[in-house]
Amino acid sequence: QVQLVESGGGLVQAGGSLRLSCAASGRTFSNYAMGWFRQARGKEREFVAAISWGGGITKYVDSVKGRFTISRDNAKSTMYLQMNSLKPEDTAVYYCARRLSADISGRYRSADEYDLWGQGTQVTVSS
Repeated sequence: QVQLVESGGGLVQAGGSLRLSCAASGRTFSNYAMGWFRQARGKEREFVAAISWGGGITKYVDSVKGRFTISRDNAKSTMYLQMNSLKPEDTAVYYCARRLSADISGRYRSADEYDLWGQGTQVTVSS
């Protein structure tokens, strides 16, 4: 059974950096687009970034453009989210998810488009 496991979260000061990882078990990782979502306390889960099956196409929510970079290594069945210039408003639980498609066209920002989720990793940015 395929599972997603996030790691790399933690406490960092504003302006700092973190790199999240999402490791997938199973052999079909490269068949799917992947995404990162986050959920702050008391708020709805929101889309952060997505990457196509081969990594050639990436999408970001406007609030993280220029600061976050999504990438993947299909040989290692792992996806990453490099987060730089972190802000207190980036504080949230970050989730990785597998999309029901190889590409990131259409409704890729909707959580309904993703069928498999990790358990989440906490990111806290202090001011």
